[in-house]
Amino acid sequence: MKMDKSNHLEQSSYPSPFILYRADPYIWKHTDGYYYFTGSVPEYDRIVLRRAERIVDLPTAEETVIWYKHETGEMGNHIWAPELHFIDGAWYIYFAAGAAEDKWAIRQYVLECKEANPITGVWLEKGKIEMNFESFTLDATTFEHQGKRYLVWAQYAAENSNLYIAEMSNPWTISGQQVLLSSPTYEWERQLYNVNEGPSILKRHGRIFLYYSASATDERYCMGLLTAEDTSNLLDPYSWEKCAEPVFVSNEAASEYGPGHNSFTVTEDGMDDILVYHSRPYKGLQGSALTDPNRHTRVQKLFWNEDGTPNLMVPGYAQT
Repeated sequence: MKMDKSNHLEQSSYPSPFILYRADPYIWKHTDGYYYFTGSVPEYDRIVLRRAERIVDLPTAEETVIWYKHETGEMGNHIWAPELHFIDGAWYIYFAAGAAEDKWAIRQYVLECKEANPITGVWLEKGKIEMNFESFTLDATTFEHQGKRYLVWAQYAAENSNLYIAEMSNPWTISGQQVLLSSPTYEWERQLYNVNEGPSILKRHGRIFLYYSASATDERYCMGLLTAEDTSNLLDPYSWEKCAEPVFVSNEAASEYGPGHNSFTVTEDGMDDILVYHSRPYKGLQGSALTDPNRHTRVQKLFWNEDGTPNLMVPGYAQT
């Protein structure tokens, strides 16, 4: 795929790393003129929000805790990967959590805020998203297309972390059958663990691009891509074409390892897309990848090929 030569490599105006110790980053550009940021904290015990009028000001913006884990029962451990969405006039946060007594009993939950400012507003627990079957599940994202709302997430089945999609009847409820979109079948998706997770949606140029992360969360972590035509049936797995190779991998030249769990936003003028992701500054972790706090948020401009497909370049391209 040939890249448009007008998209020349330019020095990024964003610091690298962008925000320290924040993994699974998510940035929402709202109609109130603010960018809102959230992500996993290393303690996995709370959900935080910060906002700024410019992307570049998010690293120094005040961070507010809007929700803490429970002391007992569900939502009491491993608070992971929050995402902030604005749906039908209300704010929603999707996140994964274990039980206080069993941190690996990971399920997906939703918070709701009906006030204008999600940082100062009151958040209510809407409860667990009930899937078609019970198992380890995380990394929910949601998007609207042609008047319908969809949920995409990762869920464990048959020794794999797979990607599923379902239509939604409201922002905290799926309807009908969940559909298997992708399993980790390629070797690069099966490094140490068999993983497809962290889905993220980008709708452009008549297509829907579904990015996801694969393999263990060390330097082998990387990103893959599913693509569907925007006129297709998104609940039909045959509507989605899977790229046979990873599209975003570790870049030793920039000291960025294990890039993944991304999201997208746009520049202040709305003219350019921005890739948001996390990576580590080194490889060869000591101990558990989950206890290493050095997954840092990164942001960089997203480029486009002449055929209308995204080109993520490489992690930290402005530093290589």
